[in-house]
Amino acid sequence: MKYHIAKLVFLLAGWKSEVAPELIERAKNTVTVAAPHTSNQDFIFSLGLFWLMRSPLKFLIKDSYTKWYFFGFFTWLGGIGVSRSQRKDLVSYSVELLKTTNYNLMIAPEGTRNKVDKWKTGFYHIAKDAGVDISLGYLDYSLKRAGLLAVLNPDDLESTLSKIEDLYAPIQAKNPENYNIKIY
Repeated sequence: MKYHIAKLVFLLAGWKSEVAPELIERAKNTVTVAAPHTSNQDFIFSLGLFWLMRSPLKFLIKDSYTKWYFFGFFTWLGGIGVSRSQRKDLVSYSVELLKTTNYNLMIAPEGTRNKVDKWKTGFYHIAKDAGVDISLGYLDYSLKRAGLLAVLNPDDLESTLSKIEDLYAPIQAKNPENYNIKIY
């Protein structure tokens, strides 16, 4: 059902998914970077991309969104509720989740839809500590394309961030004024 919903949304919005077949298998059970993140629409297309790939995806969300009054909607989407006041170490929590399940954990390292000076590096530490790869999901609004740029093994922090920065450089955000292509 999720696959068909995503197909319909992409069709109506005029978007295409671009994922090399060899990346689909490699992108399973990874930490998935969702970038650029400058609009609420980014979530819809990022989620839709993984539904089109038929790849299980989870994401961390404020725990209030997984309460009964949302009727399980965000949990159905893949949300895992976390309380920031109770969870001080989301990296360790995320590592444990990845070690005990078989899905992709989607993270927007910008942390906000507003412009930031640099990305948060939690996604790198989660992947490194869990012993999984980092898949680089992208949304290019100039081409109306969603896809995967690459799947990387987390080497040392600086070289990994340098590779990621180079790969994301040509990607156009929905709100380019809020996207800093210099990520570290």
